[in-house]
Amino acid sequence: MTKNNYFKSTPIFLAFLVMGFGDVSGPLTSQLQSDFSLSNFQAGLVTFMAFIMFGLLSIPMGLYQDRKGRKHVLLMGLFAALIGMILPIIGNYESFILILGGLLFLGTGATLLQVAGNPIMRDVSPEGKYSRNLSFGQFVKAIGSLSGSLIPIVAARYWGLDWKLLFPIYGSVMLLVVIILLATRIDEQAVNEKPATLKSCLGLLKNPYVLLMVIGIFLYVGSEVSLSAKLPNYLEAKFDYDIKQKGLIGTLFFFISIMTGRFLGGVILNWLSPKKFLIITSILSIVGIAGLFIAPGQLIAFVFIFVIGLGFANVFPLIFSITVDALPERSNEISGLMVTAIIGGAFVPILVGGVADLFGLMAGFIVPALCMIYILYLAFRTSNA
Repeated sequence: MTKNNYFKSTPIFLAFLVMGFGDVSGPLTSQLQSDFSLSNFQAGLVTFMAFIMFGLLSIPMGLYQDRKGRKHVLLMGLFAALIGMILPIIGNYESFILILGGLLFLGTGATLLQVAGNPIMRDVSPEGKYSRNLSFGQFVKAIGSLSGSLIPIVAARYWGLDWKLLFPIYGSVMLLVVIILLATRIDEQAVNEKPATLKSCLGLLKNPYVLLMVIGIFLYVGSEVSLSAKLPNYLEAKFDYDIKQKGLIGTLFFFISIMTGRFLGGVILNWLSPKKFLIITSILSIVGIAGLFIAPGQLIAFVFIFVIGLGFANVFPLIFSITVDALPERSNEISGLMVTAIIGGAFVPILVGGVADLFGLMAGFIVPALCMIYILYLAFRTSNA
């Protein structure tokens, strides 16, 4: 990568960091439920607000950026997320409605950043290094995701503060990224002489290959959100973990393993093809989830949680980059479809919860296991494509 590539890729990697802030809804749910005495339904609105815009805006914004440009949409996403950080502060963190509104804007920002960030990474990547850089971008995103669990723990332990500290910290970072991005010139690659339309975008779903990949994103994201939410319950049910004292540790460790896996993925993809790596990472995911059922103690359970994180780490960038590389002239439309599929994070956890209510907590983990078996099928199909 040339110096120019490094310079231009810096704000894109920072945008991926801000994307990760959108995952704060998971660890924030239990905190808000306690502080505001929320019902389970009201608490569910926290995650719902963070994910609903992925379903509503991804395709329209994919079409919009086809005309206005990826950097333009990236900046829109940063400004929307920044508004989301300001709203709870205006209400002095005492208005649950303003907090929900803030999360809605944060989810809007994360949606726009995903739509623009994934394809714009291709504009700043050398030939053949798109998958590697996208995995590194997801590694940076994992740092942002990790912060949602880590900052409240550190704030409570050392400063006697709580989740409220997240909003001014996140807002400051977002403002800095806006300034850096505005100062950076990015030459976007023209990928489609004819602007995309809603018809052409949805028409891509008639392509069996694209449809299977979009379903893969839907199931993967749903599985990741389900596990990040249910791992503390797993540790409590199987090993008598005190959720009130250590509730975020299971989620924190899961995100640490994902972050580690994404960093390693960025290195491994220098030598291993994306298609082969998707097969390996899918198998790791399935082995890790299966291990939760047989783990005899906490230490072994955390080993399997780490294996799950390593397996999950690169699924999204691999599926996305493989699909875009197969149809580079449709990258904006593919981005819109795949970011729309992130709404799986709102629906798969509901299925997991329903299965757990009917047949027990451990039965709920069968759902993400089946999702990853589908990803493995997809990986083998892709490797032969």
